[in-house]
Amino acid sequence: MRLLGKIAAGCAGAAGIWGLMLLPRRGQPGWEKLGGVRYAHRGLHDLRLGRPENSMAAFRAAAAGGFGAELDVHLMADGQLAVVHDSDLSRVCGKKAFIEDLTAGDLKDYPLQGTGETIPLLKDVLALFEGKTPLVVELKAERNNANALTDAAMALLKSWNGTYCVESFHPGVLLRLKKKYPDVFRGQLSQNFLKGSEVGNLPWAARFLLTNLLSTAATRPDFIAYNCLDRKNRSLRVMKRLYGVHEVAWTVRDRETMDRLEREGVPCIFEGFTP
Repeated sequence: MRLLGKIAAGCAGAAGIWGLMLLPRRGQPGWEKLGGVRYAHRGLHDLRLGRPENSMAAFRAAAAGGFGAELDVHLMADGQLAVVHDSDLSRVCGKKAFIEDLTAGDLKDYPLQGTGETIPLLKDVLALFEGKTPLVVELKAERNNANALTDAAMALLKSWNGTYCVESFHPGVLLRLKKKYPDVFRGQLSQNFLKGSEVGNLPWAARFLLTNLLSTAATRPDFIAYNCLDRKNRSLRVMKRLYGVHEVAWTVRDRETMDRLEREGVPCIFEGFTP
């Protein structure tokens, strides 16, 4: 019986530590403007209509439709910020180059997916959405540039007349926001990194930590943006139940899933259809 008591006490202690590691920030204003909005993933893109992902055409379509937009931001060699998902431009531009090695002047030579659209700058996307629908700005840290990327993005966003939040898979971005820009509504992006092949060379320990949101106590996000296919993750469920953390779902690809999530009060980042 004594042994069973020690085991029970140990399990309770471990559960308590786990709960503390999942403690988000609570009470930060901003959700009232961001929640309840439908966000077009990388803009309202449709290649058949000449609107490739993360293009000005896709963002114009999102704004015209009354949708918010999710977009991806990289820091270039000249300190400018490019809106494109991949660091390696082979998929979206058909050329082997890395966006971190390019400058703003180079972008005219990188058409998106065989169209006349080219990679836009963040400042141009912000100008399009000024005073309109909200933006979910994902910062894509590469080459240990989380601090520089975050600082460059905030230099633009802090004077922008619009509603936005900042999210990232990289905990370093959230740590930078927490330290230098505490008023910014910030989110941790995640998914089940323990399956699939898209994780690259990420060590198993890092994949476990990110999957289970175990950097939360350090980064204190305001919301969790989790892959809608992986929502049964126990850490996410604990955070919602214990702390009422805000959840955003990505990437929703059908109306039925969107309806179900919205009934639960979960805003959706959608793609492949127009709600």
